[in-house]
Formats: sequence, structure tokens, C-alpha cells
Amino acid sequence: MNNVSTVRPSFNVRRRFMPEIWLVVIGAALWGVDPLFRVLLLKYLTSTQIVLLEHIILFFFAAPVLIKRRHELWNVRLLQVGALLFLSWGGSAIATILFTQGLATGDLNAVLLLQKLQPLIAIIMARYLLKERLPQYFGVLIALALVGTYLLTFGWSVPDFGAGAFVQVGSLLSVGAAILWGGSTVMGRYMLGSMSYETVTSLRFILALPLLLVITASGGGSWIFPTNGGEQALMALNMILQALLPGLLSLLLYYKGLSVVKASYATLAELSFPMVGVIINWIAFNQMITTAQLTGFVLIWATLYMISKQQSDGPSARLN
Repeated sequence: MNNVSTVRPSFNVRRRFMPEIWLVVIGAALWGVDPLFRVLLLKYLTSTQIVLLEHIILFFFAAPVLIKRRHELWNVRLLQVGALLFLSWGGSAIATILFTQGLATGDLNAVLLLQKLQPLIAIIMARYLLKERLPQYFGVLIALALVGTYLLTFGWSVPDFGAGAFVQVGSLLSVGAAILWGGSTVMGRYMLGSMSYETVTSLRFILALPLLLVITASGGGSWIFPTNGGEQALMALNMILQALLPGLLSLLLYYKGLSVVKASYATLAELSFPMVGVIINWIAFNQMITTAQLTGFVLIWATLYMISKQQSDGPSARLN
């Protein structure tokens, strides 16, 4: 997977005003608004059912794009098929289910902390699969970002993990989700070497749909919908907004930026997600931001600024 030497940017943005890495930051940050729409949906549907309905909605947006760009599929190789399946089945379907089940069956603190392994996994995979050269002071940057993420999650306290918390089923599921999400960043970067970001986004949604149909059908859960007309309309609105904002729009921005940003840079930019989560909790759920969380904000944004500066001041972030 090291034969990726000519990555052609699919858009033109003046770097001095909008380095492409900030498109990755904004795309990942949009994932943080997901709870605003998911709260109502979880009253009636399971996580698998919600993800399936999201992908059905997204199919109607993705299919016309894929039909228009079908010429990009003519020369797809077997290795690229594997990368696309990893991206769609792993990152778009299975990882979300694993993480949700991990929260339901395991220790919450252990699951959240283990999920933070995602940047480390993505960096390791990018180094050995894509042969990326890491940026200057990368060890310091990732340490700052992980400390900031820890402060956002746990504050100044040390999590109280029970005996064997890291080997519980929930923790193992969270590790699986982190591996799939981290790998998806690398696989997405690999595919953007030969496809436009619109095509990669469309394939991620469309290829995940058959697997989600099988998983949902085999789960055997009953479908429950509200009987009140007002609640039905609100549920439909939430489903559409969830599919389009943290779903479609976020990934279009994310892959547009990722088309010229190294995977090892992008995985740190994805840490904008927990920051948005804190803001959402503060505004929507009246959870005040603590000093520790504010410190975490500063550390992560400092990291994002430094990697953005390297990305915009240095040579093009094409794979070597």
C-alpha cells in the first residue's frame, strides 16, 4: 500500500487563509453535534437501527454522485477494494456499533479512555502502510493532544478503574472501535490518492448499507415508532439532520481536507471532536466547563495550530 506517490488535490484553497487541515478539524468537530439529534431517537430505536436509517437517507444523496463519477471505479484494484470495505464496513458501520455496545456493557471511563488510542493506531498505520514521514516534534505534539483529551474527559482526577476493567467485554469492544476508526483515517487517505473525495464519501455510505441490513435483520430487535404526529415529525427531522450534518456534511469536509493532508496530521485534527462535545454539554445540557477542561481546550488547540502551521508553511503534504 506504499504505491501512492501522486496525490492530486481535488480543490484549490489558499493556504494562508484556510490550510486544508482545518477542513478536517471542522469535519470532525461536526461529529460533536450528534448527541443533539440522537437523544430523541434512542427513545424508540436501537443504535443499529439508527445507523441503518441514517445510511438509507444518505444513500439517496450518495448514489447520484457515484453514478456521475462511475468512471473512477473502472480501474479499482483488489487492494483498493479491501481498503474501501475496511473504510465502509469497519469505520462507518462496525466501529460505531462496537463503541455503542462498549458503553452499554463496560465501564464508561475505561471505554472512553481506551477509545483515545485511535490517534496512536492511525499514526502507526500511516507510518508503516503509507510510508508517511512524521512532522517535526510529532512526539511532543501527540503527547500534548492526548493530555488535552484526557483533561476534557476526566479533568484533574485519576479514573477509578475496577479490577480487570481493561479486560472487560466493553473495553475490548472500545479497543476494536479505536482500531477501526484509526484505520479508516489511513484507508481514506490511501483511497484519496486515486479517487475524488466525493466518490470516497459516497462509497463509504453505500458499501456499508448491505452489511447494516444484515446486522439489523439478524439482531431481531423490534421497530418502535411514536404514535403522536408531533413526535413523529420531530423524530423524522432529527433523523434527517443527524444524517446530513454529523453524517454527510462532516465527511465531505473531512475527506476534502484529507485529500491533501497526511493521515498522521489528520488523526490529531480529529481531536476537535471532544472539544465540541464539551461545548454541546455546556450549552444544551447546562454542564459548566471546568478549569481542567479549559486547559484541555488550550492544549488541543495549541496542537492543532502547530500542525496547521507545519502543514501550511512546509512543502505539500503529498505522500512520499
